[in-house]
Amino acid sequence: MSSDLADTPTKILQATLKLLEAPGAKLPTMSDIARAAGISRQAVYLHFPSRTDLLVAATRYQDQQNQVDAALAPSRGARSGAERLDVFVTAWGNYIPKIYGVARAIMAVSDTDPEAAAAWATRMQDMREGCAAAIHALAEDGTLPADTELEQATDLLWTLLSVRNWENLTQTCGWSQECYVATIRGLALATIARDLGALTDVLACTEPPA
Repeated sequence: MSSDLADTPTKILQATLKLLEAPGAKLPTMSDIARAAGISRQAVYLHFPSRTDLLVAATRYQDQQNQVDAALAPSRGARSGAERLDVFVTAWGNYIPKIYGVARAIMAVSDTDPEAAAAWATRMQDMREGCAAAIHALAEDGTLPADTELEQATDLLWTLLSVRNWENLTQTCGWSQECYVATIRGLALATIARDLGALTDVLACTEPPA
């Protein structure tokens, strides 16, 4: 395989992300992506059989470029369930701004575009697995209250960390990134790990909207 052909998937992914991150971007068609990458539409389909496949690959490529594994590594090495929960929430909360441009473009059409919806569901399932790992860590070291169901605790954490919640608080309500992270950390620890002392982070976040 020639070096040019071997590099084609990367060119396609880079072109896709560039189109998605453009101001006021709409979800690009395969033809849009082909033009941006300087190749034929058939060449795009050769590497990515559907737009869903391409969008999923683009979000994962974006994760690689942003070194998301390195950002989440401290949570995997945490010494306790509560520490893993805290570090995971902080890492993901601070990662959302890096992917928001792409996320916004995909979310905007997910209600009417099945391919976009499928791609976004896959992306959020990846994040949910991280939430589940944090909840299981709490259960393993006895930090998770005995009456808490693992699936429901995962549901709660996954919802707290949704991109929509970040968007509502920071983009609509004008919260700073620091206030958002402190509040979500406090809520997660207080509601899931029952660490009521963590609520001080929530109560301390009283800055006026920007």
